[in-house]
Amino acid sequence: MTSSFLDPKALTQISGMPLRARIIVEGALTGLHRARLRGSSVEFAEHKEYAPGDEIRHIDWKAFAKVDRYYVKQFEQESQLTAYLVLDASASMDFASDGLSKLGYATSLLAALTYLLIKQRDRVGLCCFGDERGESYVPPRSRPAHLGDLFAVLESLERRGGRGAESVSLALDRVAELAGRRRSLIVLASDLLDDGKSALSALPRLAARGHDVMVFHLLDPHELEFPYRGLTRFDALEDRRHLVVDPGAIRKRYLARLSEFLERAAQTCVDAGVVYQRVRTDQPVERALLDFLAARLGRTTENRRRWSS
Repeated sequence: MTSSFLDPKALTQISGMPLRARIIVEGALTGLHRARLRGSSVEFAEHKEYAPGDEIRHIDWKAFAKVDRYYVKQFEQESQLTAYLVLDASASMDFASDGLSKLGYATSLLAALTYLLIKQRDRVGLCCFGDERGESYVPPRSRPAHLGDLFAVLESLERRGGRGAESVSLALDRVAELAGRRRSLIVLASDLLDDGKSALSALPRLAARGHDVMVFHLLDPHELEFPYRGLTRFDALEDRRHLVVDPGAIRKRYLARLSEFLERAAQTCVDAGVVYQRVRTDQPVERALLDFLAARLGRTTENRRRWSS
């Protein structure tokens, strides 16, 4: 199945965010078992007594045999979801060793997720941070025309590139204020490179408020593998600092610190009940969305089992 997915570089040849989003969604949905997507919903939630106008095909005949009354099954997707998509558009997200930058990858991924959620009539909001002067916030709505508003912001940020160094933690705290007490799906796409602990501290706070929190931790292959050879100049993206160094002299220490950071990020999320998904930017975007959908379905099913027990 993965062989049919687009190479991330190929996405740069697709003009227009709407077309790109649709292609990514169609590729991801192809990877899911069709039986789980048949009908108006992906997950059974509860019963309600039949009323004129309800879909006859949703009548639970087993319940009718037991109580001699008509009940229809309601589904999880019939309860409108409010989702806040949080995009890290800081300068560090502009890094690209080959192909899509982390920011370009993130905008494509969130555009696809936006397309999918709006098509399901869910309410979607978008919060983009990085340069405080250029912060973008689009309140959650579900009308089809809202899709164009969200795509326009994502396209604008993709063209502009990453800027600034605003804290992930501060941005997530603002999203928590916007969401209030209403339980929401909050999806963060970030490299989590503000100062590590600050970024990770906000995620448990969101989960503790009852929100369903998911993280796309985006990293470039060169950040993960550090393949550089010979004397190299490394320029900081979020300030004017630079470092000239022999990569061989620091590779072992760099990879050890990176491994510690990645382990801490994953463990913090697991401990807080946050779904954590590490994503390489050379991985097909459809694959990342497919993994997200599988995790989302798995979490919904597990919550339903707990409710029923």
